[in-house]
Amino acid sequence: MSDYGSNRSTNGEAGNPSRKAVLQSMIDTSLESSTDTLENALLLSSKTAHSGKFLGCLGVRHLVGFLGFLGFANVYAMRVNLSVAIVAMVNHTAIPHVNATSSDVCPVPDTNTTTDNPDGEFIWTETVQGTILGSFFWGYLLTNFLGGRLGELYGGRWVMGIGVMATGLLTVLSPIVARWSTTAFVVLRILEGMTEGVTFPAMNCMLARWVPPMERSRFTAMVFAGGTFGTVISMPLAGYLCANDWLGGWPSVFYLSGAVGVVWFIVWILLVADSPESHGFISTEERLFISSSLDNDGRAPYKAMPVPWRRVFTSPPFYAILVAHTAQNWGFYTLLTEMPSYLNNILHFDIKKNAMLSALPYLLMWVISITSGFIADWVRSSGRLSTTTTRKIFNSIGHYGPCVCLVIVGYTGCHALMSVAALTVAVGLNGT
Repeated sequence: MSDYGSNRSTNGEAGNPSRKAVLQSMIDTSLESSTDTLENALLLSSKTAHSGKFLGCLGVRHLVGFLGFLGFANVYAMRVNLSVAIVAMVNHTAIPHVNATSSDVCPVPDTNTTTDNPDGEFIWTETVQGTILGSFFWGYLLTNFLGGRLGELYGGRWVMGIGVMATGLLTVLSPIVARWSTTAFVVLRILEGMTEGVTFPAMNCMLARWVPPMERSRFTAMVFAGGTFGTVISMPLAGYLCANDWLGGWPSVFYLSGAVGVVWFIVWILLVADSPESHGFISTEERLFISSSLDNDGRAPYKAMPVPWRRVFTSPPFYAILVAHTAQNWGFYTLLTEMPSYLNNILHFDIKKNAMLSALPYLLMWVISITSGFIADWVRSSGRLSTTTTRKIFNSIGHYGPCVCLVIVGYTGCHALMSVAALTVAVGLNGT
């Protein structure tokens, strides 16, 4: 090409941009505009999602969390009601205490009203009582492994809902079955454990789809604190119902908690969905906020992935968590099921005081569980400690604290105040 032609081309491109340059400029402008629009939308969603469109300052995810809280309150009410009711169900004067010695049982105080409690209708030895109380957890163990996987495959909404409803129906049948056959009652408690065992893993599936990561610690703590709240409410209520025949006596404990479970199921199915994308009345802002925080680009392709079983069972962290959780549950559920019997048979509290004192440790645990969730989120989000370090610290407090307190209980003897105080702190620290 000649110099003239080259200069003409250069001058032409400089003075009159080519079509290609114009198109490129238009594309760049469009992309920049789209990016700004997306950023503004995400910024708006991050601001408005916290206020939501459901109840003023709350979003639909908060509704899901609140119903989960109530669900676990009822789940624990159905789990622990027998611990209090069995004190009124058993005829304590008719069973032989073959293993009791003068050093095992504290003397009955002069002001004690235990002897005023009417004996129940069942002649169950302490061994049989232990079998009945423990049988729930035989079934609970079987389905704990399945709940999470079922939630992934079929949705946590239905797995959680059916688990609570089925447990409620079985709980309503408890008085009838107990009067029919002790063996049948044990089987029923095993079935209750199986139906209730899927609830916690299923709710974890729900939280994974509904809760942004930076809200998850406190959100999870508040949802699962429903179990502690249910224990705090149900134990005194069960004691009051058992002590008053005009309210139905001990059978009413099972009828009430079971009926509440069925009602909760109806509300849960009507108002909750498996994910924000499938919910009927969630705001667009909140849906985008949740999806963007979960790196789903506004979508949620929740597909059940294959479980890498070999890697799971060869993972040292898996066994560390398994051992820690097993040890914690050993102590926690022993106290949950046996504390009312201990307060009745050893320290000789009447059933009303028994139920109130049995609930006190779980009130402290409820407060600590909510508080620790907020503290953990604050420590993580502020960058003071890593997520792993934070969880190790809180986990250690929840393990070693109760250990020390239970050792103290063993040395308190018949000092009721010290025993109850140590038991209260032991259970309360489980909230971390």
